[in-house]
Amino acid sequence: MRLDKYLSDMGLGSRKDVKDIIRKGLVAADGVSVRDPGLQIDESRAEVFVDGEKIIYKKYIYLLLNKPPGLISATTDPRGRDTTVIDILPEQYKSRHLFPVGRLDKDTAGLLLLTNDGKFSHDLTSPRKNVIKTYYAAVTGKLTPDDAEAFKKGLRISGYICKPAGLEGLEAYPDDFKKLCRKNIRLSYTEGDVSEAVIKISEGKFHQVKLMFNAVGKTVLYLKRVGFGEYTLPADLEEGEVREV
Repeated sequence: MRLDKYLSDMGLGSRKDVKDIIRKGLVAADGVSVRDPGLQIDESRAEVFVDGEKIIYKKYIYLLLNKPPGLISATTDPRGRDTTVIDILPEQYKSRHLFPVGRLDKDTAGLLLLTNDGKFSHDLTSPRKNVIKTYYAAVTGKLTPDDAEAFKKGLRISGYICKPAGLEGLEAYPDDFKKLCRKNIRLSYTEGDVSEAVIKISEGKFHQVKLMFNAVGKTVLYLKRVGFGEYTLPADLEEGEVREV
């Protein structure tokens, strides 16, 4: 790998920025001062220092994004109409060929993982793994024990029977979890009853949560993913921000 790409990938700036750093003599590779940005190094073994600070190359990147509504879970939008989750990443990650692990609908907020590790993504999204995804939803109407039982048995949506899923009212959860779920909530619905629910599913069909609620006579007004396997949406991570995990 070229030295300037190594440093750019590790967040030290654009390729132009790091070329300037290298040419100023601030970079050493394997104990030797280097001024050639095109120097080829073994990223898995080289010891690279910038102004005395060791820079360790990471082959794989794992990011947790607090996705705002309105973004599509894709690397690009061929139509050029929508902003993607990749578009809002800090510059140091945009050259790392990251992609979303699974997807969130355009108007759904919350936890989205991004990586360049295909095996990691497969392990979290493969139907055989049964990885649990946890959502908070605000829906029209009052939730009933019959709704919870229907989710547990497996609902039929669009000709497909879902795997058993968990459905509970938000009131059953601790206050800090309620605060996380309600943070940044956007609701324009003002008529009738609104219920708050926590849903746990092990699938990821298109619009699945919304269709499941439709099947029991409810309409989703707001949806946020707050958990994905072992990962939980951090309470201090603002919408649009990312964190390495």
